[in-house]
Amino acid sequence: HLTLDLYECDKKKIDDYDYVYKILDEMPEMLGMHKFSAPQLTKIPVQPNSFDKGGMTGFVILVESHIAIHTFPSDEFASFDIFSCKYFSEDNATKYLMEKLGAKRVELNRLERGRDFVKHYPRNVQKAAVIAKKERSLAH
Repeated sequence: HLTLDLYECDKKKIDDYDYVYKILDEMPEMLGMHKFSAPQLTKIPVQPNSFDKGGMTGFVILVESHIAIHTFPSDEFASFDIFSCKYFSEDNATKYLMEKLGAKRVELNRLERGRDFVKHYPRNVQKAAVIAKKERSLAH
């Protein structure tokens, strides 16, 4: 699970619905992943007399898991999550988002999830196929 907090982003880019939607739509393929559904994106209006300064929140469900984004244009900030059961290039994802969002600084956090689960279901497709085939043959 990779989280990227992007600072000093281009306000216009992170407040442009079509632009952010396109990032959610294109990024899975760029990472070698597959969309399970079309991206969902909601523009949140500025609320007078509220802490809510507007922005967007969205996600795309992947066969491999999901990608999510939250933008805060007034603060020039965007938060991005990539949760995947498939290995992907963190460097490519970071460079792509920094360029697309015009970010000047990024804070990257990586969270290894389900370590025991991964031992049973390795991310290597060939290894996982051998385990599944063996388990299925034992069931019959």
